[in-house]
Amino acid sequence: MAQGFSKQSRIFVAGHRGMIGSAFVRHFNSAGFDQLITRDHQALELTDKQAVAAFFAEQRPDVVILAAGKVGGIVENQSYPADFITRNLEIQTNVIHSAHRFGVQRLLLFGSSCMYPRECPQPMAESALLTGKPEVTSMAYAMAKLAGVQMCLAYNQQYGEQRFIPVIPNSVYGPNDNFDPRSGHVLSALINRLHTAQRAGDALTTLWGSGTPRREFVYADDLAAACHLLLATDLSTVELPINIGCGYDLSIRELAQLIASVIGYQGDIGWDTSKPDGTLRKLLDSSRINALGWRPATALEAGIRHTYASFLESSHA
Repeated sequence: MAQGFSKQSRIFVAGHRGMIGSAFVRHFNSAGFDQLITRDHQALELTDKQAVAAFFAEQRPDVVILAAGKVGGIVENQSYPADFITRNLEIQTNVIHSAHRFGVQRLLLFGSSCMYPRECPQPMAESALLTGKPEVTSMAYAMAKLAGVQMCLAYNQQYGEQRFIPVIPNSVYGPNDNFDPRSGHVLSALINRLHTAQRAGDALTTLWGSGTPRREFVYADDLAAACHLLLATDLSTVELPINIGCGYDLSIRELAQLIASVIGYQGDIGWDTSKPDGTLRKLLDSSRINALGWRPATALEAGIRHTYASFLESSHA
């Protein structure tokens, strides 16, 4: 087990109520870790440098899971780019700096597949980062995440330790996702749209774009398991960052049909090609994490069923 990580570790899960953060809470609780530290937005404002420093000074976490940040779909990214870049840069800077200052042994930061160039060889290897321009519709978010990844690498380089671990998961989904059709990511937004159409008995529901872009999806609990492996592994000779993907993709059209089948929607699905598609394909080369022994455990249909059950339990349904 890597130095600084055990069942007695004090683990701060930043963003514990979100999709990724809540998956880590479930994972660590089930694995017997009983020193989890959480704070909601009201108790700790991560954009407040002094508040973050005071929290780290008091709590002294050994491990940090940085799952907090501003996320959203194409519409949100296009509408609020200043919010996306500013809030994410502030959170990352404050948390990483305090983690270094107060001796955190391991920190996990989540990048995004949107950091890769829009035109990129598939599957996308980590070496392709910064070889081209990211997709314009998510540029502000991508630049903030690229800065976070580079910040982790810079601290590791300057201080000679692989303490800060940037990972790049692809299209994470699962319970506690944001199901808002305007601000959510594609899978969760489609669940809401097709659920609404099914309940209304609509003969036709029209979705954004052409349906031809291809995406790779990772179930949030599988991501937590992959990151547990990284925390428990000696990474001194492992090149960072590390992609985390399931290894296969499908078109948005195929995804919509699969979700419709899970929900029971039997109407027709149309496509509004006047709306943006985003990047045409985003499939990760996950050979680095695979070489360490990780494989996803959750098939896409099963993950969608779990996610839809979470949606039905929420106020959205």
